[in-house]
Amino acid sequence: MDFPISATLLDACVLASLSKGDSYGYEITQNLSSRLETSESTIYPVLRRLLTTGFLSSYDQPYQGRNRRYYSISTEGSNQLANYRQSWREFKNQIDSIMGSDS
Repeated sequence: MDFPISATLLDACVLASLSKGDSYGYEITQNLSSRLETSESTIYPVLRRLLTTGFLSSYDQPYQGRNRRYYSISTEGSNQLANYRQSWREFKNQIDSIMGSDS
């Protein structure tokens, strides 16, 4: 991809992913990296930042003798995701008006 992915866009993508249900770090990373150029070293700092801001909460669940950390979106995170989605629609419309659309 020729366009860089900003920290804000990554936050929005992680929140959107978790709006579909709780998940653990590796699964979130795999989900996003199948669509965007991201890696574990990119996503884990995003998860920590979203935890710190209160947009996510986490809990541990036993899995094959180890604990797996799951993340869930908070009410504040859902509200922030709604803001991100609105901002994204406005931004996309502005760019589309400049660049045009093939569809």
